[in-house]
Amino acid sequence: MQPNRIALLVASVVAAVGALLLVLYLRRFEEEASGGAPVKVLMAVKTLEPGALLTEDSVAVRLIPVAYVESRAVRESDRPKVIGLRIATPVQANQSLFWTDLAIATDDRRDLSSLVQPGMRAVTIRAANDDKSFALIRPGDRVDVVATLAPLAPNGEKTSVVLLQNVLVLAVGLETGNDVPAAGSRTSGDSRQQVMSLSLNLQEAQLVSLALDRGRLTVALRNPSDLRVTEGMADLTSNALVESVSRKAIQGIRQSVSADGPIRLEARP
Repeated sequence: MQPNRIALLVASVVAAVGALLLVLYLRRFEEEASGGAPVKVLMAVKTLEPGALLTEDSVAVRLIPVAYVESRAVRESDRPKVIGLRIATPVQANQSLFWTDLAIATDDRRDLSSLVQPGMRAVTIRAANDDKSFALIRPGDRVDVVATLAPLAPNGEKTSVVLLQNVLVLAVGLETGNDVPAAGSRTSGDSRQQVMSLSLNLQEAQLVSLALDRGRLTVALRNPSDLRVTEGMADLTSNALVESVSRKAIQGIRQSVSADGPIRLEARP
């Protein structure tokens, strides 16, 4: 092959690569300028009044740039979780559907089975005898589930594991709707208020079963509009608690020394 042909071939390849990189750059620039990649969220195709049942034909998919998507927005991937729920606040046609629009906890008292969405299961957990936190949680709230597990080895340490995040509460005791009494009016000794039913898939139900066999579960209440899931949560052992207490004690000593002034050492004959 002649040198001129080789040079022409190389120039053509370089030009093609340059054109491709330019197209990719322009596409990325357009996405960033428009708010980022589009996200599929659900919107109402008609006005939805409070108490209306959310059906497949009452919602549609809308593409919104990721920069403009609110954390409360119901994404298209969550469609199976919301179909069959009722509306709590009016939603106008062509408006995005928010989790706070759903009347998970504002219906009249219902059978628990009617609240279980397709593909999910109602799994009941029981609070420890001295745990009164269940009395402060209502159906429709979302919680994180933390498991405190006994050691496997004889001389091992207890382990705290963030087992599940952003879990929907279907029922607290026998209550499934807005007839739940105010938290202050509940009788803390009522054993029915010491159980909670969570909406889980089968694999999550297996994890809960294993965790209950090895230890106890604690639930942490979330803000209803906070649907974020924290990735990479590290497990903690009893040793981590001791280290935390030691660090706080050392910090307290340092603050005390700082407030009282520097310690002076005097030489004695």
